[in-house]
Amino acid sequence: MDLHMPMCPIVSRRSETRYYLVRVLIPLFVFTSLVMLAYIIFFGKKTSRTTYSILLSFGKKFPRVAYSDLAQATGKFSELNLIERGSYGSVYRGTLTQAKIQVAIKVFDLEMKCADKSFVTECEVFSRIRHRNLVPVLTACSTVDNKGDTFKALIYEFMPKGNLDTCLHHKILSSSSKCLSLSQRATIATGIANALAYLHNDCERQIVHCDLKPINILLDDDMNAYLGDFGIAGLIGHSSLATSTRLKGTMG
Repeated sequence: MDLHMPMCPIVSRRSETRYYLVRVLIPLFVFTSLVMLAYIIFFGKKTSRTTYSILLSFGKKFPRVAYSDLAQATGKFSELNLIERGSYGSVYRGTLTQAKIQVAIKVFDLEMKCADKSFVTECEVFSRIRHRNLVPVLTACSTVDNKGDTFKALIYEFMPKGNLDTCLHHKILSSSSKCLSLSQRATIATGIANALAYLHNDCERQIVHCDLKPINILLDDDMNAYLGDFGIAGLIGHSSLATSTRLKGTMG
């Protein structure tokens, strides 16, 4: 019987499906986006520090550090962080804030004769070499300090066991430490011999260290040896070495 009433609206199955998909997918998309954002914020910082650290040790690009970075890393070059005083400056222990790695910072005393030349020599030498038994240089800093004076420093990977001279003569590695074993001595000697063989024979231009001594042999946690301090090194064929007749190195 026709009652002349309007027909009920008919919702198609396709429209109904689309409606429920929108209600489900939009919240799911928003939730996923928030999770990804949280992941990037939380783990991104850790990843960036790892990348920075890898770049320091193995990359061809060297990070730029300012005087303020090094002053902060060493507690304003505090005596408490002083490792040793050398011929052309002082070496400090410090921690780079950005990379969060411990480093050794060699600050050149530019009032000493030839200290500036020593800095240039080390930069030139380390730009040419790479070997597992050479102290890894992370970067260099040539700028002015807070007083407006010229400031030059080299930043190395920190060697926890100090130098060979300390191990051989002072024995202050720990209260329970013993003298270096024959095996350790042989490993250290072999490592340094490999480093010298590389410098003398395998570099693009041969390099003579000129000051090989126990204090310039550094040791890591596993007692692996690294040759450092190339401040008076000579490049074979370099004019300054060819014309130099004075004695280089440490007496004795």
